[in-house]
Amino acid sequence: MWSGLFTHLTESWNNFKGLDPNYTTWMDIMEKHGYRTQKFGKLDYTSGHHSIRVQLSSCLSSNRVEAWTRDVAFLLRQEGRPMVNLIPKKTKVRVMEEDWKTTDRAVNWLRKAATNHTQPFVLYLGLNLPHPYPSPSSGENFGSSTFHTSRYWLKKVSYDAIRIPEWLPLSEMHPTDYYSSYTKNCTGKFTETEIKNIRAFYYAMCAETDAMLGEIILALHQLGLLEKTIVIYTSDHGELAMEHRQFYKMSMYEASAHVPLLIMGPGIQANLQVSNVVSLVDIYPTMLDIAGIPLPQNLSGYSLLPLSSEIFKNENKFKNLHPPWILSEFHGCNVNASTYMLRTNQWKYIAYSDGASVLPQLFDVSSDPDELTNIATKFPEIAYSLDQKLRSIINYPEVSASVHQYNKEQFIKWKQSLGQNYSNVIANLRWHQDWLKEPRKYESAIDQWLKTNSNQKENEQK
Repeated sequence: MWSGLFTHLTESWNNFKGLDPNYTTWMDIMEKHGYRTQKFGKLDYTSGHHSIRVQLSSCLSSNRVEAWTRDVAFLLRQEGRPMVNLIPKKTKVRVMEEDWKTTDRAVNWLRKAATNHTQPFVLYLGLNLPHPYPSPSSGENFGSSTFHTSRYWLKKVSYDAIRIPEWLPLSEMHPTDYYSSYTKNCTGKFTETEIKNIRAFYYAMCAETDAMLGEIILALHQLGLLEKTIVIYTSDHGELAMEHRQFYKMSMYEASAHVPLLIMGPGIQANLQVSNVVSLVDIYPTMLDIAGIPLPQNLSGYSLLPLSSEIFKNENKFKNLHPPWILSEFHGCNVNASTYMLRTNQWKYIAYSDGASVLPQLFDVSSDPDELTNIATKFPEIAYSLDQKLRSIINYPEVSASVHQYNKEQFIKWKQSLGQNYSNVIANLRWHQDWLKEPRKYESAIDQWLKTNSNQKENEQK
């Protein structure tokens, strides 16, 4: 969203390894072209900002260590079991107080800054909601697995309309899905009431998020700015909310990878629902196009303005139109292989690692919207065609090898930086509840993984 480039082009491999601090974002370019710019709230797109936590007097990151060691031959729960927590007060509106304070700051900035300057403005507001909360019963470093709300928001959810998602038996799950489900602490038994409550609380958290957006729109309306301001609402990821026996993100299934994208404002056609598949990399060129700024030639994304109204479509008819596919890739924790998705309106093709060691998945999302039937072996011609298209966009076996090498190198540096404290530190990351049962077993698995790396290097030198 901030770079306009695919993940492998910026090498933003995990929640810790993001963009370089001096990377030129669309907001930087807009500021150079005379826009008054302001950011509030969650900003985690630069390296080091997302996943550092303080523990044992050191700045550590469970997220990055889990990502680095995903090829190690062990299975460890990295998240707390998903749970709900209800504030019984029916009048409690501001549940996520940090986000509400951030929203208030954004509204105050609009009132003071946006109305007192003649130059155009661009405001970014990043919220934590509807992200699950840390799990207090498991310790703050044991994941974010609590769906938390109040009766005020929960009563806005139509509980009876909530659907219980269908699950495949554990034995029939794709191996990467099983790894994800296990590390997210979701392979145990869940009652229908538990699942339904998790989904209801998530929807209630979405309602609270929606109310914050409403505060921004209301402020623009009161300030007389709404009719001349374009508002874009989107998210960096979705929420599985117990679909595919998972919660959280890190998946190419629709609940995780398909995010909201709403645009309103002057020149944008009202009540238009665009069925085309688009991507967050399209935000960068769209923002510049809105400002009338020429687009850089190297962007992975495309402006969405030609899709938003007849006016922009006519003005941009000679420009590059969005292709009928999008690419998504993931290289972080809770998944034990680099993952690549090629999505069209009908098909979703998911490739893993080198394309051979882990079987791909193919879903016809038009007839199987729940993505329960992998038809890659049933329709090999379609799978092959989509794989060839994917390889024309990204050499994913090569990228996977680069990530694999990066993970080992970074882990070795981290291990060496800890010195004699290494055993104590690694045993007390988010996976501590499993690790501490058999610490020598898991340290030995890591040693074997690192030894394999050393042997490979020795053979290459010979």
